[in-house]
Amino acid sequence: MRNDQPQPYWPPLAAGVGLGLVLLLTFVITGHGLGASGFFTRLTAAVGAWVAPATTAANAYLGGYVQAGAPLLAWITWEIVGLAIGALIGSVTARRFNPSIERGPSTGVGTRLTFALAGGILTGFGARLARGCTSGLGLSGSATLAVAGFVFLITFFIGGFITSMLTRRVWE
Repeated sequence: MRNDQPQPYWPPLAAGVGLGLVLLLTFVITGHGLGASGFFTRLTAAVGAWVAPATTAANAYLGGYVQAGAPLLAWITWEIVGLAIGALIGSVTARRFNPSIERGPSTGVGTRLTFALAGGILTGFGARLARGCTSGLGLSGSATLAVAGFVFLITFFIGGFITSMLTRRVWE
């Protein structure tokens, strides 16, 4: 008899230990911690160099990536590719692969996507200002006992709590 029921999620403690081991292996294998937002900066530089090479090369923020050559040839690109493949394999093997847009019962798809886009833009902008995202500054910075990592995590959770209080009606 075939079981089509999704497998249960990992216990939080086991998932935390697994994440810590992945972070340790990332330091050992690549010499870097985990990160994600740096990939999107490199992707922006690569697309910019393809669409408007002179403008991108002259840009104070993206120019360095282009002038160094092949912005996507970096460890963080392979990390993101591995992340996507691993997520796909994990969701399929746990029988939880179900592409959909999660939203509250009274929230339209357009509203949900608008909130997601706005949140993504704010998070990406903040990550570039802070020179790191949740995984880069929060996890990797805290793992190396960097004060900035702990300050980031504390303010990240405070900001997340405030935002959830302000937007909770979207999910109701």
